[in-house]
This record gives sequence, structure tokens and C-alpha cells, in this order.
Amino acid sequence: MLPMIVGAMGVVYGDIGTSPLYALRTAFTGQYGLSVSHENVLGILSAFVWALLIVVTLKYITLIMRADNRGEGGILALTALVSRGIEDRAKTRWWLVGLGIFGAAMFYGDGMITPAVTVLGAVEGLGVIAPAMHPFIVPASIVILVLLFAVQRGGTAKLGAVFGPVMVLWFLTLGVLGALEIMRGPAVLVALDPMYAVRFVIDNTAVAFVAFGAVVLAVTGVEALYADMAHF
Repeated sequence: MLPMIVGAMGVVYGDIGTSPLYALRTAFTGQYGLSVSHENVLGILSAFVWALLIVVTLKYITLIMRADNRGEGGILALTALVSRGIEDRAKTRWWLVGLGIFGAAMFYGDGMITPAVTVLGAVEGLGVIAPAMHPFIVPASIVILVLLFAVQRGGTAKLGAVFGPVMVLWFLTLGVLGALEIMRGPAVLVALDPMYAVRFVIDNTAVAFVAFGAVVLAVTGVEALYADMAHF
């Protein structure tokens, strides 16, 4: 199982493991960025935690992963699954297939946006470390994306073999750095209480609506769990 687990780390969990980082940056920067206050930080962190628990753990792992179509996953496999056996109910079948097509369109949109946002969010770190590198952020992101899509044709197995160990190292690094920061400020763990997210929404209704765009970013990549089911 070990090679399969490492491959899944590179192909499936890589996006979920990077999304919260640029999502947090998005929440506190830009035109509609939140002020970095104690309440806002805990509120957004609480929203991130519970979005991951509800969408990733409850929705996908507990529910949707059970809806495999003969071992296949993804929106098209799900559409075929729900439309099977109701050929005599044309109207219901029309609506279900229509929803499946709508979901596939959203998946294509996410497939266009997510790689660009992920890579750009990572490379933007150069501008923090060395401000003189700021003009090179976009060109470097383009080069990385072109190279990634060029090697993608090698297939899931080869990509998993290359990126799997990289992602294992990445998650270990995040875990160690996170543990050290929690030891320095253990009070941040109160963000596990969902009431912080609820209070954030109640106290900042208009701003929270915009901020929850960043919360959605935190769970991008979760669709890979279901879409790549057949690979593993």
C-alpha cells in the first residue's frame, strides 16, 4: 500500500494541502481584505477548520466517495450513476443529467482557476523574501505551469512517483512548523470552536460574505478525491 499512499499524496492531497495557505492570505489582503484583528483571525481560522471538516471529511470522504460507478469517480461517473435505472422517468432524468453537466462545467472552471492560483500563491512568497524579485513572480508562475502541464501527459503513476515524496516532505514541514507555532501560542486552538466562525458572521455580515470566498478557496482540490478514485 505504501507506493499507492505516496502516489495519492502527490496527486490527490497536494492541492488540499496548499489551498488553506493562499486562502488565508486572500482573506487578509487585497481590496476587500479583513483587518488583522484577534477576532477576525480566530473567526476565519474557525471557518477554515469547519469548512475542511464538513466538505472534505463529511461530504466527500463519508458520503460522495461511496457513490462510485463501478470503481470510477468524478462528476461524469456520478451523472451516469444517478441516471441509470430511471430511463422511464424522462423528466427526472433530464434534470439529473442537466445538473451533472452543470457540475462538469464548474469542474472545468475550477480546473482552469486552481492551478494558476496555487502556483501564483506559492511563487508570491518570493516577493516577501526578496522584494526585488516581484517583477519575476508572474513570468516564473507561467514557466512552472507550462512545465507542469507538459509533464502531466506522463500519467498519474509517474506524477505520483515524482510529487508524492515532495508532498510528504511538504506535509511534514508544515506539521513541524505548525506544532512549533502552536507551542508558542496555544490560544489559537480555541479556533476549533465553531462559535468563533458563527460570531464572525454575525458581527461582520457584509464583510463575511466576501471573506467566505477565501473560505471556499480553502477546500479547493477536494474534488480530486472523487475524480481520481479510479487511479488508486
